Amino acid sequence: MATSKKPAPKKPAPAVREVAVVQNYPALLAEVKTRIQSAQHAALRAVNQELVSLYWDIGRLIVERQQDAKHGAAIAERLADDLRDAFADVGGFSRRNVFYMREFYLLYRDDAKVQPLVAQVGWSHNLIILQRCKDAQAREFYLRMTRKFGWSKNVLAHQIDNQSFEKSLLGQTNFDQTLTPALRAQAQLAVKDEYVFDFLELGAQHSERELERALIARIEDFLRAMGGMFAFMGSQYRLEVEGREFFIDLLLFHRRLHALVAIELKVGEFEPEFVGKMQFYLAALDAQVRQDDENPSIGIILCKEKKRTIVEYALRDARKPIGVATYEITKTLPKNLQDQLPSPEAIARLLESL
Repeated sequence: MATSKKPAPKKPAPAVREVAVVQNYPALLAEVKTRIQSAQHAALRAVNQELVSLYWDIGRLIVERQQDAKHGAAIAERLADDLRDAFADVGGFSRRNVFYMREFYLLYRDDAKVQPLVAQVGWSHNLIILQRCKDAQAREFYLRMTRKFGWSKNVLAHQIDNQSFEKSLLGQTNFDQTLTPALRAQAQLAVKDEYVFDFLELGAQHSERELERALIARIEDFLRAMGGMFAFMGSQYRLEVEGREFFIDLLLFHRRLHALVAIELKVGEFEPEFVGKMQFYLAALDAQVRQDDENPSIGIILCKEKKRTIVEYALRDARKPIGVATYEITKTLPKNLQDQLPSPEAIARLLESL
């Protein structure tokens, strides 16, 4: 005869864990998260510096063993094969990469000013600059900007393709008169003379509203074209002054400058009165929107065309920081900007301030 099993005794309900209430806990959590992220970034930087230092040393050893260019390349090929055999589980020793290590060392070995910079950006970033930039000051510019603004590989390549070096140096702003020295160089290099929006599907004739909607529809591409350090705050951003409404076409926030950036879109040629309107917007933003720990708001007037002398006169006595730039929506043949650039000495002084 089967006997009935006694039901298993019920487990006591787990005790409810008491959670101590910590005053200002959200602030504590945010601070700890920031500290963890800082440690992670520091660890990545340390790994990157070791990797670039290793590749520098490999390039140096190849060059020291054989100065002849032809045989130097042959040594790089043989060394790559042997390193892959010896370190099968370690990447980075392809023939092409080992050859670039040699070229990397040859390019920067006599440039004491730039040598510390190359270890502060990723190896893949270094390769992009090595492959695409022939001018020494352009290389220094992209190294410094990548370090300063944290450009990704895609952003860096985009900036080089669109001649950011030349266009940043030619930018028309009044930042010398309106910003502190600590912000001036960063702002000058963050606002270019021309932007290329080749991702837009717009005809040659379009309205300001059509341009604005197209940019918002491709917001990630737009922010990348602007330099990769902007966050989107809104379109037709509403301001109210004395009971009247005013609307800024686009409002961004620059994370490194720690400043609001108002953008006005103009599909025609620059007119001097645009500056007065932008000054009003910036004054209202600083009074109503800007946080206490943020830097003064900056304005960018984006026009289809501009006359440089008219822009210069319009900005001369403006008291708010404003830049005037043009935009293109189709890729065109690169402009020959070299003859218009500042002197090498002036460029060097600007780069050293970054």
